[in-house]
Amino acid sequence: MTQAKTLPRIYNQVHMPRKHVSGRRRFSIYVTWSYPGEANRSLSELDNRFSTMTEVRRVEWPHWEEPEWSDPLCFQQGISGALELFFRAWLPFQKVIMETTGFDVPVYQRVDQAGYRQPLDAAILADTDTLMLWGLDHSVTEQIPSTEEIEAVRHFLTREGTCLVVGPHHEIGVSSDREVQEMEHRHHGDELVPRQQRFAAYTRELLKALEIPVENRYGLRPAIVPGSKNEIAPLSIARDLDTRGWLKGVRTFNFHKHLPHYAVTDESAKNIRVLAKQPIDVSKPHPFVQAGNTEFNTLVWVMPEGKRAGDVLFADSTEFSTLFGGTDSLSQFWHNLAR
Repeated sequence: MTQAKTLPRIYNQVHMPRKHVSGRRRFSIYVTWSYPGEANRSLSELDNRFSTMTEVRRVEWPHWEEPEWSDPLCFQQGISGALELFFRAWLPFQKVIMETTGFDVPVYQRVDQAGYRQPLDAAILADTDTLMLWGLDHSVTEQIPSTEEIEAVRHFLTREGTCLVVGPHHEIGVSSDREVQEMEHRHHGDELVPRQQRFAAYTRELLKALEIPVENRYGLRPAIVPGSKNEIAPLSIARDLDTRGWLKGVRTFNFHKHLPHYAVTDESAKNIRVLAKQPIDVSKPHPFVQAGNTEFNTLVWVMPEGKRAGDVLFADSTEFSTLFGGTDSLSQFWHNLAR
């Protein structure tokens, strides 16, 4: 039996625009980080940086000990190696979207490995129907959208049928009180995450400019099914509010130790619907839990309003990654977005 050949890989090419085809959505991924800015963070800094691949191997030993990951001639062992894990883990999502829509899914970075800067501009948005905006920039790298970028996104959302999926990551250790930072750390329990790890300055500033009152807070550990190892507890879904069918056939997303709460900061906003909440692991204290909360907002829909004809969804970038596992339910969510 002949084995299927792996398609040859390419890198550092200029994206060729995709023509609009009725009924087929064009997805684009935009990662808000500066790759060099993240990869070149000093290892003497304890907070606000990604782990090195060597740290990943040590903490999760022996999971990454095959030569594919541990051999320095095969895989980068610094922070850049940990960043490359993200790209590999996004491939299944890209594959589902490509198979469903017939279009490939380009991945843009604000500053890429080769040092090329790519602002979020009309050149990206002109051939995009669904933009995946993944807020993975550490705030200390000061990635702030320009006026031109803000206007480009605002114009994008005036087009009928567009969708902006915003995935700002967690916001851990905001308090300067080290005891509170330690409480948060013990709550999620991930030794690869420092006591302070603040993400997504880019998306925060963009959303503020667009007057969308939702922001990422905390890094909360989701509850799991009793007796399981890491089978995430089912979502609490407001199916009566999900008139678009984003969560049709969906029961859970995937497990991750520290997920953001998407706080709605203006309770008077009439066009915001919290479609799904995730039960929290309350076995260890956290300030959000101590305030009486047992769930956090994990999927929020900002409906079209005024000149904004497009939908805005808030969903963490880990919900489009298999780095922390994947489920059929998660794949169904991807299909729903594509269709």
